[in-house]
Amino acid sequence: MNIALDLEIEDKRWQQVLPDIENAAQRVQKAVFEYLSQNEDLPFLTADKPVSVNLCLSDDAHVRQLNRDFRQMDKPTNVLSFANIDFDSFEGTADLFGEIALGDIIIAYETMQKEADEMQISLYDHFCHLFTHGLLHLSGYDHIEAEDAAYMENLEKNILQTLGIANPYADEE
Repeated sequence: MNIALDLEIEDKRWQQVLPDIENAAQRVQKAVFEYLSQNEDLPFLTADKPVSVNLCLSDDAHVRQLNRDFRQMDKPTNVLSFANIDFDSFEGTADLFGEIALGDIIIAYETMQKEADEMQISLYDHFCHLFTHGLLHLSGYDHIEAEDAAYMENLEKNILQTLGIANPYADEE
């Protein structure tokens, strides 16, 4: 399985605190889609087409603007995901395109750092969690309903475990 990652680093602080951020992002993406391909039935993983994901490492100001413009919430957040695929109609439309562009993920540096400090975890571990979370959203998972949230959190825990990262929800259990 080959899923391309288009990485844009808008805020240079990302490279200062996580100099190996590109390899980390590729490692997370590989772990997420390997886990999903072994444990979930997702049509884009078995389609005979190239798949791509866009990741933008940005700052609170940019994420706040996107959050305000697209979610009517005038505040920054840690990660935003904008999925391109309608999974309900995927089978009927997949043949229309040469590539499956899953969507865009934007992570806010300051919010990520603040949360990592509050949780007393490394920036690397928190980045891996947020990127995993975003990739799951692009793959059709959400956490609106309690049952869906529990399922998505369980996926996150299992995927992060394959990366050697502790359960981010341990304090909540």
